[in-house]
Amino acid sequence: MLKRFSNSGRLTADSRQSTTGRRQAAGAGVVALLLCIATLHAQNVTKPTLAGVTNFARLETTIACAGATTPAAVAGLKQMGYASIINLRQASEAGADIDAEAAAAKTAGITFIHLPFNAASPDVAVVDNFLKAITDKKNEPAFVHCASGNRAAAMWMIKRMQVDKWDADRAGTEAAALGLTNGALKTFAIEYVQAHRQ
Repeated sequence: MLKRFSNSGRLTADSRQSTTGRRQAAGAGVVALLLCIATLHAQNVTKPTLAGVTNFARLETTIACAGATTPAAVAGLKQMGYASIINLRQASEAGADIDAEAAAAKTAGITFIHLPFNAASPDVAVVDNFLKAITDKKNEPAFVHCASGNRAAAMWMIKRMQVDKWDADRAGTEAAALGLTNGALKTFAIEYVQAHRQ
């Protein structure tokens, strides 16, 4: 590197500007590299269609959140590569056929986990069990569903904040793309994480 000195031995303004320019260029390069890495690790939500599944939203190979899912759709979920189904519907909900879905999952060779979750009266124990199930590697990728997709996306939002340490804005944006529209469930998700900080 060529350094320009004045007669007194000090760096000249030209050489200081040149050094500053190189530092700025290096800093911009680091920022660009970090953005490229973040883009590579970002996952996109897609909206595939499968007969018997409403409000299907898939987060690449990680998870899918959906609404009502019929037992007839289970074989298709297995063909799509899902290792588990986590059903958040209560047996008392109209159209929820928990036993038939469990039987279809057994026939298809896919793990079936039933965690009935009441959106009007959320139970933290159900969330605790969900986090255990969703972080168990043998259940990945998981297909999580309820009646509309709201409860499924809210549970995933909790997982992102509690386990992956995402902030509420980032987790909320992803959850909205997966189907979360219920403000009360979003508030519950944030409050759950605040009360259960690790």
